[in-house]
Amino acid sequence: SSGLFAPAPPSAMGLELVMIAALAGGLGAMLSVPFGVGAMGFTSAGIAAGSTAACMMSNAAATTGGVAAGSTVAVLQSIGALGVLSGAQTAVVATAGAVSGAVGSAVAFMR
Repeated sequence: SSGLFAPAPPSAMGLELVMIAALAGGLGAMLSVPFGVGAMGFTSAGIAAGSTAACMMSNAAATTGGVAAGSTVAVLQSIGALGVLSGAQTAVVATAGAVSGAVGSAVAFMR
């Protein structure tokens, strides 16, 4: 029914905008994560002294006696050392960015 308060069907343009936002979110996340990790102090030369990364590593060493393989600190250091995401990391980050871009765009479109 086409009552006064019936929601309008989504337009093709709205769906295109959601898809573009998802693509932009995924690509933006993939490109920005290595820069963010580097800014935290995870670098190709190791963990920068006095940085957030150094604090994280110190905390990991104090609580567990070291940095476990696969832990957050280890994963971030591997990204910092390489300067890029691995295949699995790329998939996770791109998916998270795409979902957040699509959801944000869809919510804005529905307003």
